Amino acid sequence: MRFGETLQSSIYAPWRSNYIDYTKLKQLLRDDSNPADSASRTQGWTEEDEGAFVDELVNVQLEKVNGFHNDTYKSLRDRTTDCEAELQEIAAFERHVASKPSPFPVVANGPDEQALRAMLEKLDSITKEINELEKYSRLNFTGFLKAAKKHDRKRGSNYRVRPLLQDAVWVHPENLLEVKTYILRRLPVLIYNPQTPKVVDDGQHDPRITSLYFDNPEFSLYTDKVSKTTGASSVRLRWFGHLDTNPEVYIEKKTSEESGDSKEIRFPIKTKYVQDFVTGRYKMEKSLDKLKDRQGTDSDAVKRLQGNVEAIQNFIKAHKLQPMLRANYTRTAFQIPGDDRVRISLDTDVAFFREDCLDQDRPCRDPSDWHRSDVDANHMDFPFPSLRRWEISRFPYALLEIKVKDGARKKTSEWVGDLMSSHLVKEAPRFSKFVHGVAQLFEDYVNSFPFWLSDLETDIRRDPETAFQEEQEKKAKHAEEEQAVGSYMGSRNSRSFTAAVGSPVTRGAEGRRGPSTGGDDSQREGMPGSDGDEVEAQAPTAWSSQGLISFLPSLSGSKYSRSSRQRETVRLPPGVQEPGRLMKDTGPVQVEPKVWLANQRTFVKWQHISVLLATLSLSLYNAAGESNVVARSLAIAYTLIAALVGVGSPS
Repeated sequence: MRFGETLQSSIYAPWRSNYIDYTKLKQLLRDDSNPADSASRTQGWTEEDEGAFVDELVNVQLEKVNGFHNDTYKSLRDRTTDCEAELQEIAAFERHVASKPSPFPVVANGPDEQALRAMLEKLDSITKEINELEKYSRLNFTGFLKAAKKHDRKRGSNYRVRPLLQDAVWVHPENLLEVKTYILRRLPVLIYNPQTPKVVDDGQHDPRITSLYFDNPEFSLYTDKVSKTTGASSVRLRWFGHLDTNPEVYIEKKTSEESGDSKEIRFPIKTKYVQDFVTGRYKMEKSLDKLKDRQGTDSDAVKRLQGNVEAIQNFIKAHKLQPMLRANYTRTAFQIPGDDRVRISLDTDVAFFREDCLDQDRPCRDPSDWHRSDVDANHMDFPFPSLRRWEISRFPYALLEIKVKDGARKKTSEWVGDLMSSHLVKEAPRFSKFVHGVAQLFEDYVNSFPFWLSDLETDIRRDPETAFQEEQEKKAKHAEEEQAVGSYMGSRNSRSFTAAVGSPVTRGAEGRRGPSTGGDDSQREGMPGSDGDEVEAQAPTAWSSQGLISFLPSLSGSKYSRSSRQRETVRLPPGVQEPGRLMKDTGPVQVEPKVWLANQRTFVKWQHISVLLATLSLSLYNAAGESNVVARSLAIAYTLIAALVGVGSPS
């Protein structure tokens, strides 16, 4: 279905006049299918034509859509505020009635219940319009992006307009080293080793990971993903390294749930069985037989594998899925071995290329095979220079993904939050490799695009000061909303927000520098260990007390001395636990023999030196003649020194 038809069928009737006029833009671009305009299409594209198109696109259509979106958002916000005020009045009345019980019975269908019903209808109306506004934004965004792409494709030789339109995270290549350093201070690098520990290569590089995604020619799985449909699923094959090394391939099916989480089923399969599995001729009989021999026919593992195989094959058959897209990237994993509470992955050298056979004249893949043989047989690696330009899309940034379990969320929320809010990363909510690859390589086949696509045309690097101020504004706004909700709910735990000073990322570095000389005390409020409530200042005196404090540290008023006297608990890094008792209290002290013999080793060393000196002195004495008084005197002196060394050595 063309985008114009999709737009007309998806319009929300009350807002019809406020949508993008996609037909008019196509007419200005001379891309409509009206035969009467064939003469105008053959004429050259002039400056006047370009000016008229850009003026209509930016100054008319974009202003119309943006103005309506802002007005609607403000109206919904005001209506929500009014509902909140009415609910606060009702809640205050309920608390007053509860605090002073009346002897008279309460009427069930009183004015309070009617007010709540009316309020519920208002909230339902607001919720419906919010959902429609989200669809309105996505549909118009896709329309503008398609019009800009169509213009650049047809008139892009001299004119381009796309730069006019502007828990995965993007990382600019210039910030990669700093991000890795920041993470390595908290988590080690997890080494992936497909071989046994006996053949570990010290120079082993990060593995190349390949994900092969399935979809149908209508791209229904992609559409469900972009629309955030509940129950949207994706199917992929995943392996490490090159296929000629016979890696273990995993087939995975991931389904998004209403709560926002995802449910995943996966199992390994050998490469020689993949094609038969996709076509339904192979149902993992060999793996099931081995599992039955080990654990029994009626074991839970056998039933689970049978259920997973049947679920994925039925899903592939029902949606007529076929390999469409391949994503290839290098992954660096950060995790404490054996502890999966905090996992961070950093994907670099990300590339997407087509794996479809939609064009029968120029298929990218042999329809009788499940993967591209030209890429795998020739050991192609990033940046895949042999692929044609329209077959590949190279992602310009690195992808950072952080997974924190509930048990570790409290300990890691501070440093993870500082990283996510810093200038080093660019937030891309709900980013998906599958969605991005399809939107980049199959733009003529789909009618909806993700919001993050336009960010590829901009520079994601940010000024640290600006990024910090924006994050402080977000936190202040969030604290204000929490306080409002807390006052409505009658909670006393709502806390006010205190703005920090200094960038979150450089805050740790500033804390390690120590007190600055000649600097303003206000610059040290944001350091770790400072209370942030007030700035301490000392009046100048005629004498310095540093000398006395150096002899009597207990008199020091520094933050380090105060924290030492208060015996504050040291914050341990993730994965490290407090031992509870000292090593000296763990049992009887065992002293090794070399410790007892240390004195004897020193005595033997000194004796060795004394013997050498005595040998030198005797040699001089015997070599000197009877008339050589000087040589004999030196020999006697060396002998005395050797004796003193031997006698004075530690015993």
